[in-house]
Amino acid sequence: MFEKLGHLMYRRRKAAVALFVITILAAGGVGSMVFNRLDSGGYSNPKSDSFKVYNYLHDTLHLTDPTVVIVVDAGKDVNDPTVVQKALALEARIAKEPDVTKTLSYWSSGNTPSFKSKDGKAAYILVYGTAEAFSPASQEMGAYFQKHYDGNIDGFRLYAGGVGVIGNAITEKISKDLSISEAISIPATFVLLAFVFGAFAASAMPLVVGVAAILGAFFILYLFTLFTDVSIYALNLTTGMGLGLGIDYALLMVNRFREELHHGKDVEESIITTLKTAGKTVFYSGLTVFVTLLSLTFFPLAFLKSFGYAGVSVVSLAVAGALFGLPPILAILGNKIDKGVIRKSAITPKEDGRWAHTARFVMKRPVAIVLLALIVLGLFAAPLRNIAFSQGDSRMLPANNPAAVATALQAARFEGQSGNPIEIIVMNGVGKDAEIASYSAKVAATSGIVAVLPPQTYGKDIRIVAYESMLPRTPEAQKLIHDLRDIKAPAGTLIGGVAADYTDSQDGIAQTLPWALGWIALSVLVLIFIFTGSIILPIKAVLLNVLSLGATMGVLTWVFIDGHMQWLVGSFTLTGTLDTSIVILISVVVFGLSMDYELFLLSRIREEHMAGKSNVESVATGLQRSARIITAAAVLLAVVFAAFISSGVTSIKSMGFGVALAVILDATIVRGLLVPALMRLFGERNWWAPKWMQKFTITH
Repeated sequence: MFEKLGHLMYRRRKAAVALFVITILAAGGVGSMVFNRLDSGGYSNPKSDSFKVYNYLHDTLHLTDPTVVIVVDAGKDVNDPTVVQKALALEARIAKEPDVTKTLSYWSSGNTPSFKSKDGKAAYILVYGTAEAFSPASQEMGAYFQKHYDGNIDGFRLYAGGVGVIGNAITEKISKDLSISEAISIPATFVLLAFVFGAFAASAMPLVVGVAAILGAFFILYLFTLFTDVSIYALNLTTGMGLGLGIDYALLMVNRFREELHHGKDVEESIITTLKTAGKTVFYSGLTVFVTLLSLTFFPLAFLKSFGYAGVSVVSLAVAGALFGLPPILAILGNKIDKGVIRKSAITPKEDGRWAHTARFVMKRPVAIVLLALIVLGLFAAPLRNIAFSQGDSRMLPANNPAAVATALQAARFEGQSGNPIEIIVMNGVGKDAEIASYSAKVAATSGIVAVLPPQTYGKDIRIVAYESMLPRTPEAQKLIHDLRDIKAPAGTLIGGVAADYTDSQDGIAQTLPWALGWIALSVLVLIFIFTGSIILPIKAVLLNVLSLGATMGVLTWVFIDGHMQWLVGSFTLTGTLDTSIVILISVVVFGLSMDYELFLLSRIREEHMAGKSNVESVATGLQRSARIITAAAVLLAVVFAAFISSGVTSIKSMGFGVALAVILDATIVRGLLVPALMRLFGERNWWAPKWMQKFTITH
């Protein structure tokens, strides 16, 4: 198949390049519209009780959470007659603003106690709209109120918060940070590529594939937005993975093409050999990353599904670019691929250089190397004992961001989360007065509940509103919801609200995680077996990746929970937790990329072994011919994701740091030391598989 593709790409090279360029330009043009169709939510579990409550409140009772929560700091008693007069006038003005359906405040609600601050000098105005929480329309409303109702107005100090304001702040920050990270990563990547390849023409090829993958993925994400929600966070993964994988695959392809040219083959033969060898590796590597990232679509949260959509899209297009877009360009360039020489040693790397010497050094003392590497990885993983999880909220913004300031003010000065109440619905609860009264009393007595409003009747159903003392997307809130659900309740009782939504999303992740992990493990084991013909190598690969991932998570905990190294990663708000979804994302992405590098290395080692070399020489030669590319790919990918560390959004910052660290650990300790050491210890057993299984492997 790959040989035929090589012939086709060479013979139809001009038409293939023209088609590639037209397709990418068209995809990029349409894909650019995706930026206005993304939201900042997607954390809800659509199969949960909390989601049922949300739909009931929204569709049946036409009740929604406020889009904007305004804290009115009067500087004196909010019951002062002049304050009351001015506050009601302010609320009346707000009620006339576009897209506002209603308002509710301390003053218009009859002095609701939970709407007043503990010191009695500030109070809420809740602003409602028709837009879904975290939707683009909600964010637009939030942006408007942030601009016009945050600051000194009518003698008050106003602080604008709520889901609309927070969603808009996150979207704006991510968009700006993405531009900055691209401005850092793309030039830095080109400089590094020029150093690796030693020539300008060759160094441009990976960027061509990477940019093409990004533009194509934007187009596919746009198509996804036509029938489902897609998170704005997916853009960061799209750009990072697009550049990273595009560079990875193009590096492998260009390096093999140049290698064949330098061995005296003509351009056509070099293209065919490149696709037969490196092309096959790219295909199976991409397939491994694809099935790994596909696991993200198993989770019930649209947030994680969005990353799955972005991931499988960008890896598919990176593979397509490397197999269909790059070969015809190389065929046209031919020997001109080395044009623009800046470092001659990179153009003709040594056949037996430092990587081969490193492999032989490691394989002379494999036990000591394995023990040393395991100790280092173990030390990195040690902080895992402090790991804790939560979900992203306003605290992932810079502490001085107005939306973060407003939210922090609400938590500090008000006794309960009035803008994020716990909603309890008792379906068909009318006529169960005594039972509901008893249940309400038990809810009110639960630790963490500061107030419970009297039950409200809607047709045959009863609504109970309770206010919690803690932020709703925290482990404390999760425990509170579990405690409430443990209370014996009237039949048909459903608990919803933001805290319940968070709890259900966390529980949904926990329930799905074993299935996702099982899928990843099984699919990766099968694919690596098919590629290598060994049952030993896939098992080792999975175990090594788990070790590397554990070390990465340990360092993430040390930095983002324990609060170390802010001088390097920049300041952020310490919450004592990591975002659960981001941890899963990092784990899946890192696992996929690690398998990518594993196949890069194993493909060359197996190629040498099939040519008749001993296990030791196969490893040494394979490492010499692939380690430079793997290291370069890891460094380049690390640079791409490290650029995200400049983000002011903590979740993006942690994702950038985590992926960058993981690929460096993988390319050095794992691929550079542990793999050759273990290959030496297992010897010829590395390639063992029962005879009946060998018929399922591909022919190299």
